[in-house]
Amino acid sequence: MPRAFRSIAFAASSADDAQAALRDLSARYASVSIEEADVIVALGGDGFVLQMLHRTMNSGKLVYGMNRGSVGFLMNEYSTDGLLDRIAHAAENSIHPLKMETVDQSGETRTEFAINEVSVFRQSYQAAKLRVRVDGRQRLAELICDGLLLATPAGSTAYNFSAHGPILPLEAPLLALTPISAFRPRRWRGALLPDRVHVEIEVLEADKRPVNAVADHDEVKSIVSVRIMQSKDDTAWLLSDPDHSWSDRILAEQFID
Repeated sequence: MPRAFRSIAFAASSADDAQAALRDLSARYASVSIEEADVIVALGGDGFVLQMLHRTMNSGKLVYGMNRGSVGFLMNEYSTDGLLDRIAHAAENSIHPLKMETVDQSGETRTEFAINEVSVFRQSYQAAKLRVRVDGRQRLAELICDGLLLATPAGSTAYNFSAHGPILPLEAPLLALTPISAFRPRRWRGALLPDRVHVEIEVLEADKRPVNAVADHDEVKSIVSVRIMQSKDDTAWLLSDPDHSWSDRILAEQFID
């Protein structure tokens, strides 16, 4: 059954192609402000649609991305024709973000959310030294590495995949814990975790080996610990064309040579 919606808004990245698309679509379709719209048509790449998903979190607004950037895994194909009908028949994907709670060296706490992944990285030339607990139980007493990330299924094809982590089907109730250039234990390649767990990462020798934490595009410097869990109370909504659904794209990624 086609989706009923009252109004759309257009939002575009600063890229030339995105700005040109914004002008073309605004001339062709009636639109309102983002605050008034039911559906946000996001024009750009994956980074831009992530920004819109963060902005519309818990608002009930639906984000429909069209690729006008360099990367477009989360985006639908760009076309000026039949836009309202495409939105009406698009599949809804609900996304529960990761919640990142950090403590830095000054004792300050901060909370950020991530749709793709939470990552920790070494801040200097020295490798990070980390201790990892899952639901309060120590799983790695000492991990020496360039970094460590926890990815959602939505983010499993992004940085996680580049770090040789597994691709997760969108419907899988899993998170991927993936090391970045692990030095010790050398053979550890990561873990698949249920999406209900809490992951705690403690930075060892934080003064000597400073570490930053990043939730999508929000960075916290010089942390001493980070706690990560999926937030079931927070939701963003992404629309995908039914003939090129997000689930199909994730599945297809696993068969690309």
